[in-house]
Amino acid sequence: MSVTIYDVAREANVSMATVSRVVNGNPNVKPSTRKKVLETIERLGYRPNAVARGLASKKTTTVGAIIPDISSIFYSELTRGIEDIATMYKYNIILSNSDQNKEKELRLIETMLEKQVDGIIFMGGEITEEHVQQFKNANVPVVLAATQDASNELPSINIDYQRAAYEATKMLIESTNEQPALVTGNEFIQSNGLKYKGYVEAIEEASLEFDESLVIEEECTYNGGLLAVEALLEKGVKPKAIFVTTDEMAVGVIHGLQDKGIRVPEDVQVFGFNNTRISLMVRPTLTTVVQPMYDIGAVAMRLLTKYMNKEEVDEHTVILPHRILKRNSTK
Repeated sequence: MSVTIYDVAREANVSMATVSRVVNGNPNVKPSTRKKVLETIERLGYRPNAVARGLASKKTTTVGAIIPDISSIFYSELTRGIEDIATMYKYNIILSNSDQNKEKELRLIETMLEKQVDGIIFMGGEITEEHVQQFKNANVPVVLAATQDASNELPSINIDYQRAAYEATKMLIESTNEQPALVTGNEFIQSNGLKYKGYVEAIEEASLEFDESLVIEEECTYNGGLLAVEALLEKGVKPKAIFVTTDEMAVGVIHGLQDKGIRVPEDVQVFGFNNTRISLMVRPTLTTVVQPMYDIGAVAMRLLTKYMNKEEVDEHTVILPHRILKRNSTK
């Protein structure tokens, strides 16, 4: 049987209230008594029951983090930012993988609430009305990280995806004097929709005739990048540049082109998005939009702590700065 607070109190010959004060770091305990209780705790192997303490205080100091893909370099860097700030503010993280599946996302939100988390950080794709309604009924604060809802009702931390995509596309147009191809993920993901708008905006500003055949939608993976190259070549189009909405897909695009004997950047320039570690692992190294993943996670967690501790919040929707990092996959 597990050791209880009653066992510690009996062995140390003190009250359960005294043991509780020692465990919770209350200074109103005599040093000699504190020493005796701590020695008893160590000898018996007592571990405080976090659930019981949470029920008593109505706080579990636990935060739920729901991410689409735990193996993704992008989300791993973002989660590191969440974890570091959570540790700083003495919160524990329950991390769950949703596979960007709507039903699983909604189920995980409910599971987090059943575990009495004090708040939720959500990273995902399309934020539906069902998501919004579930968050509103949660009775705990929710912050979106690298995720947006169309209505902007929910607190969120992002960059200006449309502006970033516009700048990347404009740079490629200025280099080639023609429309670059676009390799993108699911159009229902809010950020991908904004990137598409930025891409179109740059093309229209350059007075180029828009060619829809240059837009390829695939899964946001390395394999998706390989498939996108196949799709472009099957259409018979030969762009001088390709703008890709994630680095992982962009590496797939580079390798797909190289497999066909097409040189990067001599024959085709490739531009990624996010500046994850993989952008430096490919040859040529990848030109990309720098999205501060760690900072997005860190700021999201800090914003959540403000909500959980009922601190004053000036900005509910935070847009962090981005920049372009030119490497060797573009001229």
